[in-house]
Amino acid sequence: MDHDAAKAYIRSHHHGVLATIKRDGRPQLSHVSYMADDDGQIKISVTQDRAKTRNARRDPRVSLSVIGDDWYRYVVAEGTATLVEGDPALLRHVYRGVTGGEHPDWADYDAAMVRDGRLVLCIAIDRLYPLAG
Repeated sequence: MDHDAAKAYIRSHHHGVLATIKRDGRPQLSHVSYMADDDGQIKISVTQDRAKTRNARRDPRVSLSVIGDDWYRYVVAEGTATLVEGDPALLRHVYRGVTGGEHPDWADYDAAMVRDGRLVLCIAIDRLYPLAG
């Protein structure tokens, strides 16, 4: 799998395992839904109070493992995370990118995003290591 195929693989999936770095240096793994955006970044809706968010604030080095139906076919994206807060349009964009559709009640969605303390974790991809089985 070449670089372009690896990027296409990431775009064609929406679930992965995000690895952030705990304070003690060990990985913290989180199952996440994500979107691969047209700007080349991976975007994930997260909450303020979760370990992955705190870890990414402290150390922005992250990895996302994407596995499809075939266990031996996967791509890992290593990158640098930034957190974008207070952007309801970006949260809606991530929702659309993950679900492929519109929310039935955007006012309710926006209220839930505020209530839950949601923000977007953006990953600028530094390295892909695709492996095919």
